Amino acid sequence: MKIADLGDVALHYREDGPPDGAPVVFANALGCDLRIWDDVIERLPAGLRAIRYDMRGHGLSSCPPGPYSMGALIRDAERLLEALAVRDCVFVGLSIGGMVAQGLAVKRLDLVRAMVLSNTAAKIGTPEIWQDRIEAVRKGGIAALSEATLTRWFSRRYRQSPDCTLWQNMLNRQPVEGYLGCCAAISGTDFYTPTASLTLPTLVIAGSEDGSTPPDLVRETAGLIKGARFHLIRGAGHLPCIDRPEDYAAVLTTFLREIGHVESCPESAG
Repeated sequence: MKIADLGDVALHYREDGPPDGAPVVFANALGCDLRIWDDVIERLPAGLRAIRYDMRGHGLSSCPPGPYSMGALIRDAERLLEALAVRDCVFVGLSIGGMVAQGLAVKRLDLVRAMVLSNTAAKIGTPEIWQDRIEAVRKGGIAALSEATLTRWFSRRYRQSPDCTLWQNMLNRQPVEGYLGCCAAISGTDFYTPTASLTLPTLVIAGSEDGSTPPDLVRETAGLIKGARFHLIRGAGHLPCIDRPEDYAAVLTTFLREIGHVESCPESAG
């Protein structure tokens, strides 16, 4: 475990693979931390430099007072990559992490050569929906929403697994101020116009049972980006990296090979 002190925020991050490998950066969803990528990273080809971090207010990163802006979250990612001397990465963002990916690609194409937008959109929900959630959490805590959140996060099959309890505990233990700060960031974000200007190689992933960003919404965002590839993972919810890690790693690996980010060989890190 490592901490990058960026001044106004300290980000917890982890690196796997050789330091001179082709960089792939992973950004987490709201209410999650970098552990959501565990089962995917171990299935990726050997030789990649896999970097994942906890967004501000999540996991082991610091939790500055909210609310946060999407611009602040994008600057966090930008400064982390600069601190780690990362250029030309493939940036994989899930949900709010996918919004960060879009904003970072618009701002810093020198840092991002390709992106994976997973279970995300150019605009998610409405300010009214997010304000209702913020008020509910302030009143009853994150635990008050956890059952409904798990229904959106996971397929029916996975919710019957005892492992689901692990992720519910992760959600319930996130800092409330960080969760609410990121809710505010999502609420104020509409990337339809800037995202439509992007032309970098892009893979867009959706889950057929995603209750947070349904497949049609994700597909709409894919349609904004010239040449973007859309892939639906059947039987997956909002976090397919958890309930369908084999499928997720396979489609990600195919994309990395197609764009020349990893050699075409069958070896994996696991």
